Amino acid sequence: MRERKRVNDCGVYRFKRFVRRAYGAFCSMHKVVNIGVLTSCMLTFVHVTPAFAQTGALQHPEKLLEDELEEVTVTASRVESPVSQTAKLVSVITKAQIEQAPVQSIQDLLTYAANIDIIQRGGHGVQADISIRGGSADQTAVLLNGINLTNPHTGHYSFDIPINLSDIERIEIVHGPSALIYGSGAFSGGINIITKKTIDTQLYANAEAGMYGLWGGDVRGAFEAGKTKNSLSVGYQSSDGYIAHSDYDMYNMLWQTRLQMQEQSYLDFQLGYNNKRYGANTFYSAAYPNQYERTSTYMGSVKGSFGKIFKIIPILYWDRHYDQFDLIKNTTTGRNYHRGDTYGANLIFQYTSSLGVTNLGGEWRREDMLSSKLGKPMVEAHGRYTNYDDRTNTSVTLEHTLSKEYFVVSAGVMMNHNTLLDKLHFYPSVSAAYRPNNALKVYATWSQSTRVPTFTDLYYTTETHHANEQLKPERSESIDLGIKYNSSFISAYVVSYLMWGHDIIDWVREPGEEKWASWNMTELDKQGVEMGATCRLGNQWPVLGEQTSLSVNYTRMHQTADSKGLESKYSLNYLRDKLTMQLHHPICKNLSAGWYFRFQKRMGSYRKYDGATDLGLCSYPSFSTMDLKLNYAYRKFNFYCSLNNLYDTHYYDIGNIPQAGFWLMGGLTYKL
Repeated sequence: MRERKRVNDCGVYRFKRFVRRAYGAFCSMHKVVNIGVLTSCMLTFVHVTPAFAQTGALQHPEKLLEDELEEVTVTASRVESPVSQTAKLVSVITKAQIEQAPVQSIQDLLTYAANIDIIQRGGHGVQADISIRGGSADQTAVLLNGINLTNPHTGHYSFDIPINLSDIERIEIVHGPSALIYGSGAFSGGINIITKKTIDTQLYANAEAGMYGLWGGDVRGAFEAGKTKNSLSVGYQSSDGYIAHSDYDMYNMLWQTRLQMQEQSYLDFQLGYNNKRYGANTFYSAAYPNQYERTSTYMGSVKGSFGKIFKIIPILYWDRHYDQFDLIKNTTTGRNYHRGDTYGANLIFQYTSSLGVTNLGGEWRREDMLSSKLGKPMVEAHGRYTNYDDRTNTSVTLEHTLSKEYFVVSAGVMMNHNTLLDKLHFYPSVSAAYRPNNALKVYATWSQSTRVPTFTDLYYTTETHHANEQLKPERSESIDLGIKYNSSFISAYVVSYLMWGHDIIDWVREPGEEKWASWNMTELDKQGVEMGATCRLGNQWPVLGEQTSLSVNYTRMHQTADSKGLESKYSLNYLRDKLTMQLHHPICKNLSAGWYFRFQKRMGSYRKYDGATDLGLCSYPSFSTMDLKLNYAYRKFNFYCSLNNLYDTHYYDIGNIPQAGFWLMGGLTYKL
């Protein structure tokens, strides 16, 4: 008992090595210990960032020991694995970093990641395309607690998910093709949003208001009942819009329950609802400034984890997405309706032995589409829906990871069958990492991946688009080579990659044509480099404040494609350069500031319009923005003020859709 009390009184702990089993040391503490990534930097990489074990909030940073915690787990495989056993570039955004950032949505937050392209069509996550390493939004897998919610209708809706920022424990981003990890939809990478499972606060409340009629907030409650931990969050956001027809109303609700069983076994239940109504000014065509969209999402899932040495993970999920699109708001002109259902089951087995960790997984996923536009005509209409199509995707993955002192080697293969092609294909992956000491790590990966067309790619023929039912699935092969360094003062990484793409799906048109057409590019190749460093200035110079840090990240990419001289809507409109910088520092007692700088240069071109006049093709100019967030903590309250786009930059992420200029907002949060 005396030894146990000594452990409990230490406050904050850091460990260097466990017994090659994640969380092995925590069992001796007889208490709950949370895992996180150092909160003093905005976006860092778990392979190069010191991590710590913390009891509640980081209240006593001076008590941190000098050894590193290597067993932080991330989902860089079919199940969670320690960072030391991964050879993939995985970036992690923690809940503390989310609280520090001047953002209202996940999409806003990802804007600060140098290697992610966020194409915003509206403010604050109304609609945004998320691109990793130059891929389209359709090529990025989006998951919630490991549940694949990637929208088969179109990637424009993949972030119509029922979650508030206050629900999030961390966000994991896997860079590069990740079919073996997240399935065939992770053609260019994957984003897994992990929600809070422990009860850090029983009540969280947030309210905010700002320019352009912005107001909103969210409430989250959490409680224990027997062997269950439960939470419910409800959120709402509204704005009149920063330009005409850019107004929005958005609702979120998420219920979660974890049933804790013997040892490390548990069952997770989640139910969610998301609703959006927003002006879509020139979203899909500059000729129609008064477009409007109404979407709603219902989702539910059950996920379990049973066993320790031999682990079984079953998953059941269902997701329904509704969409009503008006080409001209509140008229039947160009109006169409869609209802997509995605439901599936996963079963994963993991066995840990002296020979390493073996994962065997199976996934069955069904995607249905009822629509007034997408799919094949039905014999008899189903209400407002006249068309229907469905497909089934089945995959089996086998992966083995061997970890021996300085080396980690992993190899696996995904066997995939989709009823769209009715053929069986194999997609292998191999990775290796060498770690000569605790500070340095070198790794390399090689993998193949695939993606089937969305229902929009196959069927969306309208006044502005012409689809192609004969599209073939995309295929790719990629190589990564990276090096990471980590010390108490600085974390740094450099990663280079090559990708060879075949039959890449894009929307193209002849110069002077009005309609876009879906098409398979024969080849599209990418070469890129990603690099960054985080300096924990407060560690070196305490006079600056212990939480003072500076993070700089830069990515550069080049793409070549067999485009046949056609105008490309997505594939060739990629970010060539993106530089991000984040500086966090205290101002005085309880008051701190976070500065967020972004510079980017997009390649490609867009057709510029002045009203209804076509001014021809224009190149995207480079631009930069600066955001600032001030935080003042007082007891259980936190007051904040966000100043986005401080010097009022006028820019476009895509086409003729102008982005917001200076936007001031503020609010307060309460935690109990």
